[in-house]
Amino acid sequence: MKVFVVNAGSSSLKLRLLDEDDTLLDTHDVSSVDPEARLRALTRFLDAHPEIDVVGHRVVHGGRRFTSAVLLDRETDEELEALADLAPLHNPPSLEAITAISRLRPTMPQVACFDTAFHASLPAKAATYAVPATWRERWGIRRYGFHGLSHAYASRRAAELLGRSPDQLQMISAHLGAGASLAAISQGVSLDTSMGFTPLEGLVMATRSGSIDPGIVFWMQRHGGLSADEVEHALEHDSGLRGLAGGSGDLREVLAGVDQHRSDALLAYEHYVYRLQRGIAALLPALGHLDVLAFTGGAGEAQPRLRADTCAGLGFLGLGELDERRQHEAEDRVVSRSDAVPAVLVIHAREDLEIARQVRALLG
Repeated sequence: MKVFVVNAGSSSLKLRLLDEDDTLLDTHDVSSVDPEARLRALTRFLDAHPEIDVVGHRVVHGGRRFTSAVLLDRETDEELEALADLAPLHNPPSLEAITAISRLRPTMPQVACFDTAFHASLPAKAATYAVPATWRERWGIRRYGFHGLSHAYASRRAAELLGRSPDQLQMISAHLGAGASLAAISQGVSLDTSMGFTPLEGLVMATRSGSIDPGIVFWMQRHGGLSADEVEHALEHDSGLRGLAGGSGDLREVLAGVDQHRSDALLAYEHYVYRLQRGIAALLPALGHLDVLAFTGGAGEAQPRLRADTCAGLGFLGLGELDERRQHEAEDRVVSRSDAVPAVLVIHAREDLEIARQVRALLG
């Protein structure tokens, strides 16, 4: 079964074709928000590969309705449309891609795989907000969690690297990119995560604030004269590393600023690392003990300095100095000292492999 994986993000479109053995046959990325550019890319990819059997889509938010991969039809398409407001930056591009392929290849089966689905296993004590019952019951206010496809893959890949079964590991997966989140994974099952009702909660990110006192929102509306949309835009696009150090919010720019002895960049980096350390430590009660800390995502994979600084402040968990040689290797690997517990791993994010796995499991 050849699976065409479509990952439609808010600012990019990632296309991958995998064969039955998960060999990557073709890949194409589009860095554009232009729907026409994305449609042309999808059209060219489909025309170039008539052997495609099925399309697997990454969909960020499945709400309470979708807790596993689903074969798409008109009914599910309508249900996904109704969920668009839960992730207004992420779900609409996925829906556009689904609609486009339905028109280009009407008989092609399409499967939606959800970032929230991996966290559907969160126990009530971790998934619940202490808000009025009507909020929870009528409006579905709860913690959903995100980056689930990446965290699920990291869990399985970590077990492979260590020569163990996923059900033998208590691990924390740190997906660190423009968006960032942590997951506490016990025996392959998510027990807690840093993101919540939206991808805004949790760690400091490139342009997102992460968790803040909700009173700040009321204050800025009442005293700053900002509308709800203006507050949302500021917290989504002008906060995080960008809010602290300016620029794009890219961690590489921040580290360059640190090396240039810029005080704003140093504050941004130290705050980012501190919040990451706090987040890792805060997940320990969900696990009891820690066997593995896995770094994944663009920054998690590419920044040895970030990994070393994060672990250096968590010596009380058994994390400490990393192997400098392994730190700078390219493949998935263990970067902690031999036989260190917890083991520290670097795993390249392969959401495409997780999507293909879920598609095959669904369709047999």
